[in-house]
Amino acid sequence: MKILFTGGGTGGHFYPIIAIAQAIKKEAAEKKVIEPRLYFMSDQPYNERVLFEQNIKFIPVLAGKLRRDQSVSSRFLNFFDWFKTAWGSLQALVKVFVLYPDVVVGKGGYASFPPLLAARLLRLPVVIHESDSRPGRVNHWAGRFAARIAVSYPEALKYFPTERTALTGNPLREDILIATPTGAHAYLQLSRDLPIIFVIGGSQGANKINQLIVDILPQLLERYQLIHQTGKNNFAELKQRVNFVLKDNPLANRYKIFDYLDSTALRMTAGVTTLVITRAGSALFELANWGLPAIVIPIPEEVSHDQRTNAFTYARSGAAVVIEEKNLTASILKSEIDRIITDDKLRDEMIAGAKNFARPKAAATIAKEILKIALSHEE
Repeated sequence: MKILFTGGGTGGHFYPIIAIAQAIKKEAAEKKVIEPRLYFMSDQPYNERVLFEQNIKFIPVLAGKLRRDQSVSSRFLNFFDWFKTAWGSLQALVKVFVLYPDVVVGKGGYASFPPLLAARLLRLPVVIHESDSRPGRVNHWAGRFAARIAVSYPEALKYFPTERTALTGNPLREDILIATPTGAHAYLQLSRDLPIIFVIGGSQGANKINQLIVDILPQLLERYQLIHQTGKNNFAELKQRVNFVLKDNPLANRYKIFDYLDSTALRMTAGVTTLVITRAGSALFELANWGLPAIVIPIPEEVSHDQRTNAFTYARSGAAVVIEEKNLTASILKSEIDRIITDDKLRDEMIAGAKNFARPKAAATIAKEILKIALSHEE
């Protein structure tokens, strides 16, 4: 049995795939069927170490990105990327035919188009998962022919055929499901006596959030401790700036900066965090699972079609407050941080809202359906 995963080039696409893969292996073991061979087709492996650890083989394919803004440079890049997509679709058709998987699982994003098109042409079963409240172009198209469609937000249900669509939530990796407070302060070298703010820059970084945090960092460190995951793209530059801002500051040891947190560090951080500052991507489902209050700053709508809707949908659960980027200033951010951390009743309500929003069994639910389809196709 062979299962082919495909998805675009961000952590929001990649890590739910890993979560589903882990759940498929567990489900196969419980059903006492031979563990399926797993493959990931995309324009980049995203995290080769994780693919290796999960025994998922990477298959490269060209894919072009369609940019939403209408600047001259974006139009120019879109023109050339159209040819990349066309060539990548031919590549994918050949590679998918040779592999001939029993099911193709699409996670959305530009890189999933060539493999999903190949699956369509070869009449292979397709399952898709949509992480956002409004589907992207590829998943919206693939929903027309997918055998099963899983969505994370209730708002996404209306975009897909009712009889083939289920509200599952967003798949989370087994190794980060449970927050770990025990030993976390020592592991992270932080004090037990001060609140901890966790700033998530996103898998690709969130430049404006990162810069604003640095602007108010000396003031924040007077009352709080910070764990700052910057994203790989911004890490070196931001660390250099932080070193300058905190030079000779006696409270500098209250600030910890990382480009990426592995699963152990992430669980530890979740176990001791008081408040999270984040974008409105798939990280919201991790925060909900951990029951963490959040300030959510969505990517502007002209850049991302989905994050604003994601943010306000999540906020309606009571788990978060939303600050739109056009309204975001250092003073507003600092004021909201102080307001939430000093109000125990509000934080308790946010924690309850987050836990009510969480769907920790999403990966298992999706994995069961994928395995059922794969087994029936194999016959």
